[in-house]
This record gives sequence, structure tokens and C-alpha cells, in this order.
Amino acid sequence: MASLLHIDTSIKGPQSVSRRLTARAADRWRAVHPDGEVHYRDFAADPVPHLDADGGLAAMLPPSAHTPAQAEVYARSLALIDEIKQADTVLLGLPLYNFGAPSTVKAWVDHLIVPGVSFDPESGQGLLGDTELVVLAARGGGYGPGTPRAGWDHAEAWLPHGLSMTGLVPRFITAELTMADDNPAMADLRPLAAQSLAAAEAAVDVLWTPATVGA
Repeated sequence: MASLLHIDTSIKGPQSVSRRLTARAADRWRAVHPDGEVHYRDFAADPVPHLDADGGLAAMLPPSAHTPAQAEVYARSLALIDEIKQADTVLLGLPLYNFGAPSTVKAWVDHLIVPGVSFDPESGQGLLGDTELVVLAARGGGYGPGTPRAGWDHAEAWLPHGLSMTGLVPRFITAELTMADDNPAMADLRPLAAQSLAAAEAAVDVLWTPATVGA
């Protein structure tokens, strides 16, 4: 049975564009996999804890040497990695906060880097590469080539590197200028914002066609 892991991270609730896109993508996935299972996580409501001084070094030590705090962190990491291994596809909502990824996404990635579980420490081969990762990104401004803030989107640039050891390869679908409707200073950019959102929605709508699923 096909399985989807759907992760939202935006703190904006119903106003979130990334949530709108992940919901659309999840609906698309269900249409192509009517008998599939969907598992949902909301990092804004139930965030993954950041690694800390008490248990954060768990992945670097053998389980037999773990303190109780490290054992707790290690078990959490194994559970998060297992969620990915059990999924055929992961949907990740990725809003841009202060030019970077939400800290909850960074915490999630940190938990995924466990030698012998998500990657082979001897060969360096990632062990999660069989899972498809689709990232639905939203950014309030414009960060494309030629814009004043080109290159300031450090979330999309970082995520492939952060996950590289695991074998996960993110595919990005991005809507930008999402603050144009609410920011009077961006009023002249509203047509471009609408075009960007429409293009992102169109890209979502052609994911997982029956032909590609059966390939």
C-alpha cells in the first residue's frame, strides 16, 4: 500500500501559502492513490525538539553508552527516520522565515542524520533515497535572478545540502511574492504574485500522474 508523509511547518495557519500548496498536493496524491495511507505532522503545533546539551550527541555514540536523555533523543531520531522509510513520498511545506528555513525544519533535519540508520558511515551512501521528497515552498518576496535580493533565500539553497547524507533529494515547487496582497508597498507586484501561485498550483496538479505512478 502506498504511503504519504505530509508535513506542515508554517505558523500562519489558514493564511499560509505553503499549507495551501501541501494540502493541494496531498489531495492530488490521494486522487492517484485512493487506497493509500496518509500520515500527517504539523511542526507548528507539535515541533520536533531541537538537539540540546543533554541528549544532542546521541547519534555520535553507541546506544549502549547513552544516558537516559540521549536514549530519549536517539529514539526520537529513529522514529522520525522510520516515518520516512515507511513513506513512498514526503510532502514538506517550507515557508521562508528571515531568509531561512523555520527552525523546526532544521531540528527535523538534525534528527535525520544518524550514522548506520540514515546513511552508511563507511561508504557514505544515503539510506533514505528510495523515498520521494516534494517541497512546497513559499516566500513573501522575490528572490530570483536579477532581483535585489537574489540569493537571499537560504532555505531552498540549504535543504538539499542538509539532507545530502541521507540520500533524500528534494524537488521544489515554489510560490513567491506571497506578501503582495497584504503589503501596500508591494501592490504593483500582485499580478506577478498571482502568476507565481498559479504556476506552483499547476505544477502540483501534474504530480503523480497515473502513468508515472505505474512506471
